[in-house]
Amino acid sequence: MNKVIFITGAGRGMGADIARAALTAGHQVVAAGRTPQKVLDALGGEQDNLLVTGLDITEPDQARAATEAAVERFGRIDVLINNAANFYAGYFEEISPQQMRAQIETNVFGPMNVTRAILPVMRKQRSGHVITISSLAGAVGLEFCAAYATSKFAVEGWMESLRYDIEPYGIATTIVEPGFFRTELLVDASTTWPELSIDDYAERTAAQRTQWQAINGTQEGDPAKVARALITLAGQENPPLRFVAGGDAIPTVAEKGRTLTEQAEASRALGGNLARDDVRAA
Repeated sequence: MNKVIFITGAGRGMGADIARAALTAGHQVVAAGRTPQKVLDALGGEQDNLLVTGLDITEPDQARAATEAAVERFGRIDVLINNAANFYAGYFEEISPQQMRAQIETNVFGPMNVTRAILPVMRKQRSGHVITISSLAGAVGLEFCAAYATSKFAVEGWMESLRYDIEPYGIATTIVEPGFFRTELLVDASTTWPELSIDDYAERTAAQRTQWQAINGTQEGDPAKVARALITLAGQENPPLRFVAGGDAIPTVAEKGRTLTEQAEASRALGGNLARDDVRAA
């Protein structure tokens, strides 16, 4: 069944790959990005099944306008893929408060703005699917990722809770946790380095920055393959609540799950008898 798929950050990187995969599969695509012409160029120009719309996800008015344009063109929105994001790299003390707020503004409030605009359409339809791209860093804390991991852990908590809000209206949710893919997250347009400098961190920061810059373009994961997987997932009648993507991410997330279970069991000795005495006596 062909669907109307709304994709944010569709002008480059994984967003463009997802849009191309959706178009190839015969879906109608709303490709949103800050610069519509760049989105259009990335996707090969005008197409009958393609609507390109400008969208800065940090601007709620733009999210509402893009939603209205999508419904006017295609009549509905079946799938929202919250893909747009950026990366503020650095150790916590060297990331300024302004940078931390900016990271959360884009990576948390951004997808919330778009989802808030589109959910009324899906509720009216009594159907829909909200897919939000999190990260391996949304499941496991990583070095030099204090701001980014904060934003992605927040996304995971929001999406896990949102599920209960919207399931009664026939709307599914999926969190996607990609590992390291050859996207454009690490290019200069998407990565911001720490504003502050602290002597204790200087050597480690320099080494981390060099390492992260060297990773760009050499990541193991193929974004075109994960894009096709997402379109397959979007077509499923009962999509998963979580999709861990990539050979590096799967064992890492699985190990985190085992560790959490072990820690919970080990906590019984300390926290298992913390009920009030009168409750235990009863």
